[in-house]
Amino acid sequence: MTMPWSDSFTESTRNPTRRTLPKYIPRHLRNSEGGGGSYGYGYAPPTESPQYGFRQSYAGGPGRQAGRNGPGRGGGGRGRGRGGGRFWAQPPPNPTPDPNPFDNVSEEFDQLKVTEDEGDGNGGINFDAYEDIPVDASGEDIPPPVDTFVEIDLAECLNENIKRCKYVKPTPIQRHAIPIAMAGRDLMACAQTGSGKTAAFCFPIISGVLNNGVGLSPARGVDRGVCPSALILSPTRELAGQIHEEAKKFGYQSGVKIAVAYGGAPISQQLRILDRGCDILVATPGRLVDMIERSRVSLSNIKYLALDEADRMLDMGFEPQIRRIVEQMDMPRSGARQTLLFSATFPDEIQRLAADFLSNYIFLSVGRVGSSTGLIAQRVELVEDMDKRNHLMKLLSQQANGAHGKVALTLVFVETKRSADSLENWLRMNRFPAIAIHGDKVQMEREQALRLFKCGKTPILVATDVASRGLDIPHVSHVINFDLPKSIDDYVHRIGRTGRAGNSGLATAFFNAKNQPLAKGLIELMQESNQEVPSWLNEYAEGESQTYSSGGGGGRNRRSGGSKFGGYDYRRDSQYAHDSYYGPSSYGYGDYSGGMSAAPYNDAASVPNGYGNYETIVAGGWD
Repeated sequence: MTMPWSDSFTESTRNPTRRTLPKYIPRHLRNSEGGGGSYGYGYAPPTESPQYGFRQSYAGGPGRQAGRNGPGRGGGGRGRGRGGGRFWAQPPPNPTPDPNPFDNVSEEFDQLKVTEDEGDGNGGINFDAYEDIPVDASGEDIPPPVDTFVEIDLAECLNENIKRCKYVKPTPIQRHAIPIAMAGRDLMACAQTGSGKTAAFCFPIISGVLNNGVGLSPARGVDRGVCPSALILSPTRELAGQIHEEAKKFGYQSGVKIAVAYGGAPISQQLRILDRGCDILVATPGRLVDMIERSRVSLSNIKYLALDEADRMLDMGFEPQIRRIVEQMDMPRSGARQTLLFSATFPDEIQRLAADFLSNYIFLSVGRVGSSTGLIAQRVELVEDMDKRNHLMKLLSQQANGAHGKVALTLVFVETKRSADSLENWLRMNRFPAIAIHGDKVQMEREQALRLFKCGKTPILVATDVASRGLDIPHVSHVINFDLPKSIDDYVHRIGRTGRAGNSGLATAFFNAKNQPLAKGLIELMQESNQEVPSWLNEYAEGESQTYSSGGGGGRNRRSGGSKFGGYDYRRDSQYAHDSYYGPSSYGYGDYSGGMSAAPYNDAASVPNGYGNYETIVAGGWD
């Protein structure tokens, strides 16, 4: 009776056999029939050894030992005596299909695990919290929003993947943005991080690629490179990897080939994957420019361009790279392609820059969840620099497990890379399980840090702003701004790591005199969600106003727009003719009053489970 391959492997592992040299065959018999067995001499079928890996032998001679991840070297020439063997670390081809991207996603990418019934914790999307979110849309001929995914003309395989993702109904950004994108319109969309923006631009792009025909892009040429149909740009490696994983789930079994390219990882491996074909490319600007200059990627066939975290992409150092990619390479001009820009904030100056890449676009602003429901409890505490570490340790000591038995994750933001490493070491010395992530870490270290943090093995992540943009990490119960950022927009992005997808969260900020330029913006954010503002913070804000009135300087505050939105269409200040829609995010959820929740702070902003005495402290204010 023949033993299965897996059983024989187990048996050989238990009883390893000694390697034997091949039988010598005279030269004049080597090519004769039967000289090499049924395979002929000079080739032997792959054999397996638990010690030396898988061996494929040419001319019967043993080669040198192969490592776990690559081929070993032959000891001599191919087909000449004993030295021609080659060892391979790989087993025989596995006939099973590619793994399902929806299997075992709870540890790595749990953000798509959404149900209507689990809205009381950080494990899924709380759809009830979205019902009265205000939405502001401006532009010409705005397509109406939808209430269900069934109303959208998506491909059947895409609808099946939406069910696999357990998306019950569209979030506000999806309800409005997907019909606009499906109509072929350019879009500038502003919505809170964690509200479903990735799906809002991935669904229309994948649907468009399917409608145009998968695999119909021009073949790779010597001087052209691969020609994807869609390009999604991201400011960070981590966000690019996350978008790639999400897009693979949405495009599962559709035939759409999705690839990712970012710095900090071997470019050769990414190029090999690209050479197999690519319909949608997710990339960071630097690595994309490198591939274009090597003539390995061509943008001549781009029909869809999406920028995630577009405000950061167009701000400061990223703008020249983006302009080079969009305007100076071979990408079709605006009007010949569809452009989708998404971010949590869109200040006026960034909107003016972004308008250069758009054609007759629609501006869509979805109110922040925390603005209307107070889901993120914001605490601002007066802490001097010398007292920050002890105060942080006190907060962490009060923390227990989070909702649904999950480990309550805490994200601590600092301003510099050196501070991140120093604080990580100090926390570890004091027996707090912490790990740091910042731009000087190699990609493998950054990915490892995120994995350990997501699964709860290291529930404290010390980070610079590299982790403040777009990353969707489930079960983050507490965000601590150990060092406050220089702009209120960056503060919004940071605290958006908790209270995601309509769930509750806690954000604590350590404030002192050097943060005075942020005082006014912090007060506005807290007042939007009906949260109590410490009296001492009002005094700092009044002091800032006096400084400005006397001609003094101040910190940069890029936040613009109305109180409940992360942006406001700057075109409204001109004579731009447009239609507009302002109202609740969905129809049939009751009348929209346009106002904020009337509930008092201690009812509206509930602190997540597992923070000990925090709840009573928050409810009582800070006076």
